Amino acid sequence: MANSKSSGSLGWASVWALAAGGMVGGGIYTALGVVVSVAGQWTWLSFLISGLIAASSAYCYVSLANKFGESGGAFTYLREINKNGTAGSLSWLLLLGYVLTMAVYAFAFGHYLSFSFNGGPWVTRILALGIMATLIGLNLAGVKKTKKVEIAIVSLNLLALIGLAVFGFMQWDSLKLISGLEPRPVWSAPIGAASIFMAYEGFQLLTYEYKEIRKPKKILKPTIMLALLFVILIYIAVAIGAVMLAGALSIISQKQVSLSVAAQNALGTPGLIIMTVAAVFATAAAINSTLFSSANLSKRVAEDKELPGLFRKTRNDVPYAAVILLGILSAVLAIIGKLSSLVEAASLIFLITFSTVNIIALRYLDDSKKWISYVGIVLAAIIIIILLIRLATVAPIQLGILAFLSLFIIIGRPAMVSSFSSKNKSKPDE
Repeated sequence: MANSKSSGSLGWASVWALAAGGMVGGGIYTALGVVVSVAGQWTWLSFLISGLIAASSAYCYVSLANKFGESGGAFTYLREINKNGTAGSLSWLLLLGYVLTMAVYAFAFGHYLSFSFNGGPWVTRILALGIMATLIGLNLAGVKKTKKVEIAIVSLNLLALIGLAVFGFMQWDSLKLISGLEPRPVWSAPIGAASIFMAYEGFQLLTYEYKEIRKPKKILKPTIMLALLFVILIYIAVAIGAVMLAGALSIISQKQVSLSVAAQNALGTPGLIIMTVAAVFATAAAINSTLFSSANLSKRVAEDKELPGLFRKTRNDVPYAAVILLGILSAVLAIIGKLSSLVEAASLIFLITFSTVNIIALRYLDDSKKWISYVGIVLAAIIIIILLIRLATVAPIQLGILAFLSLFIIIGRPAMVSSFSSKNKSKPDE
């Protein structure tokens, strides 16, 4: 097990910044318009409900990380309790979730940058493809951002969002929350929460870097929980402030670039420039972090014979096959996908993953803390049911594809894993 006095390079400030940046890095830029269209004036409550599920899950994640003292997240936790088959299936599903997430971030990158100079649909697609190609190339070359650069990007991002929220509250007008819309009932809030859960998924990327954290058993839990509380407050403030600046109807009609619309309304061209720079850096950084972490997860899964041996081979200490494949799939989805469907499909996958971690944690949490797990399990179950009903209603084809892939993973994976294992035994590693 990992020593609580690990000499890793990440101190509390870095862990806090990376956890907050992992969540805010792309989620709010893409999620706001989606949830406003569903929840209307109850958008803030949608972010709060999703935040409660994320808080329960984060507590369980870091409790299990400290218990087992290993990197690897949900895959490792299931392995530790001898649920190897479930671990393999969940790892494949989780990788699909990361692909969808990177597609959303690339989608946002292309739209925000293109909007700043009135680029057309093809320009947007080219920009989305370009950022994915660039980051695939940088990862293959072994180029890594320093922690100082990552923290600087997070700081810029948070300052831009806080500024936007402040300007919005300075122009408070409750009528703008429903301007041009039919008022939504309060029960629309959990429907909105189901639509945007992926906005909170980034915190668990820190569990993949457990061994890089200095004194993880001491600092990881309080630091991530404080970061999550901060992010919940930021999301609620931005959800209200942006609507005050642009109006609910504008946020919905231009949901791909809703925060740029709000910033432009607040400060004109300077506001547009500030928010574009923040969005571009935040989404690019989020893609890079997710690509790096998901590729390394693929390598770990392949080492346990749950993926082809090719995925564990490295160049420049980078699992190149995973980087290329995951990056290409994300680029394709970013070009052809629809924002709402991508966000909701990714949200469903992360809800399932986080629910699993909450269930595992029940074995290890003190009796006085088990209620935290139960809160996450119950809320997640409700939101999953709501999201399935919503997808069946508004995006049945996308739900059908996701269901097919899930069944393929659960049913077809064991046979494929046997094939991987046979090939690995007959062919030594290079």
